[in-house]
Amino acid sequence: MDRTLTLSFSCPDASGIVAEVSGFVAQHHGWITEASQHTEHDLSRFFMRVEIRASSLDFPAEEFSQRFTPLAKKFQMDWHLSDSAHPRRVILLCSKQEHCLYDLLSRHVAQDFRFIVPCVISNHESHRKVVEAHGIPFHHIPVTPENKAEAYQKMADLFRREKADFIVLARYMQVLDENLCREFSGKILNIHHSFLPSFAGAKPYHQAHRRGVKLIGATCHFVTPELDEGPIVEQDVIRVDHSDTPESMVQLGKDIEKVVLARGLRALVEDRVLLAGNKTVVF
Repeated sequence: MDRTLTLSFSCPDASGIVAEVSGFVAQHHGWITEASQHTEHDLSRFFMRVEIRASSLDFPAEEFSQRFTPLAKKFQMDWHLSDSAHPRRVILLCSKQEHCLYDLLSRHVAQDFRFIVPCVISNHESHRKVVEAHGIPFHHIPVTPENKAEAYQKMADLFRREKADFIVLARYMQVLDENLCREFSGKILNIHHSFLPSFAGAKPYHQAHRRGVKLIGATCHFVTPELDEGPIVEQDVIRVDHSDTPESMVQLGKDIEKVVLARGLRALVEDRVLLAGNKTVVF
């Protein structure tokens, strides 16, 4: 696979942004393999993602950021550059339920999309053997009402030490500390077993059953200090009917949860997700 650089950014909306960005790449003989753009009119903000074949540039890929900085400053860009030679580092958090964890581990092994798992963190020992069988370090960090501050400090230390690009809550059944959410804002991805904003909080399938819904779903979203209120990255639904029980809904939901989480993570590691207030632009 050819090495690519992915430039993603948002900035105040203005004329000439696409022309100047593509002109910069063309000036250095760069080959754009994919480009997407969007204007969020309510925010007067422009969003863009550009993939560039690294070998086509007339300078080393490592110099791109330095050379592009003046243009980024001109348009007041909030920007990021990623390099396919350096896959994103994703720490997985889990509790007792295994379906999302095992799905992501299998995708990691198959390199269904490229990412590295430097470690898995859990508040239970349940999945240690499976994780370590994949050659991945497993950290057991129990969380109780008495030790929450200490437990979350240990997690934060691990996130920093392992240089995590993203943290994924693969059905991690604890509410994260506010300080953790703020420090790693825009980096923590959660799967909620409901089609948000409906049925937030605990036991959403039971809530859905009581309302007699005909569709249940799953929502992949960023974690914020406000429970289940973060910007949504990916969603999907599955049909149910009057014969379904809360228990059968849980079983049906497991399949859709792992697919939605995987889609969300793929979009994230491929730099297809840009924050737009409490919404996302997903290219």
